Amino acid sequence: MTENQLAEQFAAYSHWRSALVDTICDYRSWLNEQELNDAQIDLRIQHLLDRLREDKLNVAFVAEFSRGKSELINAIFFADYGQRLLPSGAGRTTMCPTELLYDPSKPVSLQLLPIETRATDATTTEYKRYPDEWTVFEFNVEDSDSMVSAFREVGRTKKVPPEEAERYGLFDPQDPDDAMNLNEDGTVDIPCWRYAVINFPHPLLEQGLVILDTPGLNAIGTEPELTLNMLPNAHAVLFILAADTGVTKSEIDVWRQYISGTRWKQKGRLAVLNKIDGLWDELKEEHEISKEITKQLANSAEMLGLHANQIFPVSAQKGLLAKVNGDDDLLERSGLITLEKALSDGLIPSKKEIVRDNTQNEIEDLISNSVLVLEARLKGMVEQIDELKGLRGKNEDVIEHMMNKVKQDKENFERGLQRFQALRSVFSQQANTLFTHLGMESLKEEVTKTRTAMIESRFTKGIQKAMESFFHDLKQQLDKSDEQINEIKRMMDAMYEKFSQEHGLRQVVPPGFSTLRYQKELSKLERAYKEHFNTAINMLTNEKMTLTSKFFETLASRVIHVFEVANRDVENWLKAVIAPMESQVREHQLQLRRRLESIKRIYKATDTLEDRISELENVEKGIHAQLADLKVLRQHIGNALTVGDAADSKAKAA
Repeated sequence: MTENQLAEQFAAYSHWRSALVDTICDYRSWLNEQELNDAQIDLRIQHLLDRLREDKLNVAFVAEFSRGKSELINAIFFADYGQRLLPSGAGRTTMCPTELLYDPSKPVSLQLLPIETRATDATTTEYKRYPDEWTVFEFNVEDSDSMVSAFREVGRTKKVPPEEAERYGLFDPQDPDDAMNLNEDGTVDIPCWRYAVINFPHPLLEQGLVILDTPGLNAIGTEPELTLNMLPNAHAVLFILAADTGVTKSEIDVWRQYISGTRWKQKGRLAVLNKIDGLWDELKEEHEISKEITKQLANSAEMLGLHANQIFPVSAQKGLLAKVNGDDDLLERSGLITLEKALSDGLIPSKKEIVRDNTQNEIEDLISNSVLVLEARLKGMVEQIDELKGLRGKNEDVIEHMMNKVKQDKENFERGLQRFQALRSVFSQQANTLFTHLGMESLKEEVTKTRTAMIESRFTKGIQKAMESFFHDLKQQLDKSDEQINEIKRMMDAMYEKFSQEHGLRQVVPPGFSTLRYQKELSKLERAYKEHFNTAINMLTNEKMTLTSKFFETLASRVIHVFEVANRDVENWLKAVIAPMESQVREHQLQLRRRLESIKRIYKATDTLEDRISELENVEKGIHAQLADLKVLRQHIGNALTVGDAADSKAKAA
């Protein structure tokens, strides 16, 4: 039986990440053993480990209903269960966005957010903070029937009056298509649930895979969180078409606006032409069937603005059947293998590259700091040994003179420490000013001010002005943050140079930092708002205004997230800027104390000169051994970071 290539590569990626965590833990243990760790370094290492352990790989499936989306998810990820795990069949089976993941801290369950929450402006992300708002169904993972039964709940609907459906943004009386959906009794069928989270220990989900199964294309537009957060941040998006329907106008619109548009990143965006088995005609030759599929691919590619080889023809139903029955020939014909290979080759190496680069920069900075401390310690030890060797054959007066000289050096450095403490004070003030510009409180005030302005102005110009002012003020805050960051950098550069000249400390160039990435995220969100505003504002019905209000809440939630990340990154940068100086100052102070103590002991004849020199030479050998150990650890981490890179490069080039 042909193995699932995506599962194989993702498992390999997870093993790589796990091995990387192990090597970083080895480095941390070594720091503790050698008494080179401190609270700040340990906190940075812990953040790095948490980021690696919590790393997720998000794959979203987008399609109009009846395109076989849930069946494709079953075929790619859940064929091992021997039956359809997610509901799949004619008509609409996924009625709300459904997230499949595994969080070991939570029970194995299906969590459902009631559709009534759409009457509020709060996003689903906000509701995730309040477990009491969700309806929970627990199920038994050992019993497939129990799981299937629970998962069917995702597709449950209910009948409500049109007014209620309109209040939830699920019905527009002015839309002729919606009017056709009225039942004979005047009610409207709507989903029972707004969002679903399926938490269960599937092997891939345990390794960090997160699958997002979206409902029909209409929900893409009515649930702004999908368009502003989930789809743009998915590492891969599979857009599923059906061979029996071709590409519809709504599919073209969604593809261009939410998936392939210039607004978001483009890596990992794949189009899939499903249900090709509908073209398998036993009365036709194989080459005729192939020709028909090729024609469908060409037509679909032209309408989506793609090349034909960028759309993958598959039969999810036959692929699932082939995997369940162990039929390699049918699996090959279903096209599922080719799709899985394209997904894994495009997705895993790109994701690994991002994680590797982020980890490499952080760990390299930490190790360089460890090297700095050891080299400073070694330098101090060599100076001590040379001083003591210079005392051979000298009388007490010379030894006393040497002791006074070291005392003078210590006093001079104590005065330097006063300047360092003053620097720390200024550094803290500058950091506080920086966090004022990036402050979450002022941001939330800005959100509240904009929300109020939008509510008070029901006219296009008023809403437009409020939003333009919102983004203008945010950009100003980031510009001021950049100015403050540059000022801190200049101050620290000058201080490193001064301490290097006055006390012989090794000069370090503090790392730079820029808010450019957050500026870019804001620009993307601003473009998204303008696109939405231009389409929605032309119809100032209550439903459209409600949607615009929901859109702003989602957008504001996304902006808050961008600023939260910026705050965290700036905090880490500030630690990286000050840490080398703190380490060097602490180490230099310690070495001066040891030098003075050594000469005092010789002067008072409590130690013989040769014994002390021998003792210090042993310490010197120990530091050399530590540097050698650190070199080996650095190599091990380097190997862990780059293992499999050749295979990844080959996969990306294929």
